[in-house]
Amino acid sequence: MTVTETLNTVNDMTNKTVERMTSLGELNVRIFEKMSARQMDAMSLYMEHAMRVMKLATEAKGYNEFAKGQVEATKELGERMLTESKTGMQAVSEVRDDYRAWFEKNMAEVSTDLRKSVTVA
Repeated sequence: MTVTETLNTVNDMTNKTVERMTSLGELNVRIFEKMSARQMDAMSLYMEHAMRVMKLATEAKGYNEFAKGQVEATKELGERMLTESKTGMQAVSEVRDDYRAWFEKNMAEVSTDLRKSVTVA
């Protein structure tokens, strides 16, 4: 292998590595956005619950009505958070699959590139 061929091989592998790292960065951004949205949805549920309890506290006609309303609101929040948790677990599973797919694709490409460079040498 000549010096020019070696430099071309190194240059090609470097360019491909930069592309891989760029795609990883893009994947990380998409995942961050997806997981941030999940967290915002969960926080919205808590804020809705807090607003509901505050409204109940100002409108309840007595302690019993307030306590009953609080129990009801908390039960509903628990059910909604359970649903949100399941959705979050699905999102985490998708994130795992996305990383696995990225890793497998890129490692296959690296292996192919290394085999090419070894057979040329």
